[in-house]
Amino acid sequence: MIVLDENLQDRRIRDAIAQWYQGQVVSIRELRPGTVIKDDAIPSLLQRADQATFITINADDFWLRVQPSQRFCILVFDLPKERSLEIPQLARAVLQNDLLKSKAARMGKIIRWSPTLIEYYESNRRIQQMESH
Repeated sequence: MIVLDENLQDRRIRDAIAQWYQGQVVSIRELRPGTVIKDDAIPSLLQRADQATFITINADDFWLRVQPSQRFCILVFDLPKERSLEIPQLARAVLQNDLLKSKAARMGKIIRWSPTLIEYYESNRRIQQMESH
């Protein structure tokens, strides 16, 4: 399951991801309908989802702030909102990386993409790097 942050609600983003991703693509709002979801509540919502990969452009609130869990993955794109329509293509490229290709391999990682680098950390909080293509 891919869960999109509320700042990625453009239907074109969801539809473009659904074209190549085999599983469900949902909004974070669908995990707790009818309520306001603050960023600090997102990790606990993801804990209850089925091995979700959460995608956001909100690096300030997620990168190096969230404790990793084997129950979810967070993929942070260091991009301004104006470039959010690039997310489906970038997410596909990141998720095709050998280290992140399978759901099992991604779980427990908080990943940050920037134009030149992909970084991630796991429960030990040691930042690992790989090239961004």
